[in-house]
Amino acid sequence: MKKILIAEDDTEIAELERDYLEMNGFETYIAGDGQTALERGLSGEYDLILLDVMLPHIDGYELCRQLRQKTDVPILMVTAKGESADKIQGLDLGADDYIPKPFDPAELVARVRSHLSRYARLTSPQSSPKNDEINIGPITIYPKNWKVLKNGVEIKFPNREFEILVFLARHPNKVFSREELFERIWGIGYISDSATVTVHIGRIREKLEEEPQNPKIIETVWGAGYRLNMPE
Repeated sequence: MKKILIAEDDTEIAELERDYLEMNGFETYIAGDGQTALERGLSGEYDLILLDVMLPHIDGYELCRQLRQKTDVPILMVTAKGESADKIQGLDLGADDYIPKPFDPAELVARVRSHLSRYARLTSPQSSPKNDEINIGPITIYPKNWKVLKNGVEIKFPNREFEILVFLARHPNKVFSREELFERIWGIGYISDSATVTVHIGRIREKLEEEPQNPKIIETVWGAGYRLNMPE
């Protein structure tokens, strides 16, 4: 049974999330403040974290930042803050998805299932061939081991960034729109905000590109999408 940590100080919303998740076979724990959520989130007991932004003691953004330094489990931000800047901030700190309140409980459960499924596939030892590796100039990607090296030095990637990178690297020199990347990686048939893909691409560039503002590896094809350039 997958365990979900619900970091939410609104009792009514937390219990709604808990009830729907437990009806669908998940085990849950509610943390009503940021400090408790941090301690629980770092315990290694949970398979996914639902994270509200407006939490007492430690707010959701800082909580996300600290959690992402220690764990790569999916983090879904569920919050009434719906402005693009707020979404970008959460994604930039390592959140995998952003679900605005009020939400459809059935959609929330579907998002949780989707992220858990993709995380399990990504981290499965059988998820790729034994000797699988991808080389892009000084960069080496090991999909099986969830590892990326640049000039021999390992670079850490949260799961969504890693999965986008691996997908683009497996389809070099091909352009994918934001919509296509969202559907391929998130497995959800629509985009709630194009910033989701854009922010993740930006974070990948910051880690891999010599000049992130003038990218050579993951190029923006204006009006079309993104392309990973594989040197011949």
